[in-house]
Amino acid sequence: MAQAVRHRSRTDASTAADQRATRLAELLAVTEAGFPVVPAAHAVDYRCSCERIGCPAPAQHPLSFAWQSMATVDSEQVTRWLDLDPEANAVTATGRAHDVLDVPAEAGRLALEQMDQLGIAAGPVAAVGEDRFLFFTTTRSTLDEDEWWTSELDTNPEDVAEHPGIRWHTRGSYVLVPPSRLTDGSPVTWVRGPDQPLPDPLRVLDLLADACTAVGASPAPEHWFIG
Repeated sequence: MAQAVRHRSRTDASTAADQRATRLAELLAVTEAGFPVVPAAHAVDYRCSCERIGCPAPAQHPLSFAWQSMATVDSEQVTRWLDLDPEANAVTATGRAHDVLDVPAEAGRLALEQMDQLGIAAGPVAAVGEDRFLFFTTTRSTLDEDEWWTSELDTNPEDVAEHPGIRWHTRGSYVLVPPSRLTDGSPVTWVRGPDQPLPDPLRVLDLLADACTAVGASPAPEHWFIG
């Protein structure tokens, strides 16, 4: 009996080590692409690990209010974070190395089909569960502090009313990246890997806007930024 327990313990430890190694490899693939990341809250029994009553973005927000200054591509720092909190989700700060165009999954799949038919490179694309597709693009942010816009309240450089269903994440925003999971257990996965070249956002925006119109996408709901 004792031998069986020890064997089971060794098996559980080996499985946990394998899972951690897989999660770390996925996260380092993000930083190797040059996307700065920071730890985020994760799901605990269908709730958010932050334990905030009525958390508006469960398992989808950074752990720290200082997330913008903490976001990094340093592999050693990311490894330390995962050692401290093996279950942590991760977000990438947008508007630095990349922007993200965030659309309903149905529109995202349609846009990808159209890009493939037209021979247009989509760049990195991630799926957030079954609900949203994230299209990673070059950033339109500028280093001039007097000239950049924020996407903190789901605004974008164009008129949001002209592009229903689309969120443009740039300076001041973030999105989940693999190996994150939502509170229902749905994973954040790469549809097209982070090693793909980043496309120009305006070209992708046109196709996404057409796809959103085709599927009848409604205006994107508010996205709460909390630490």
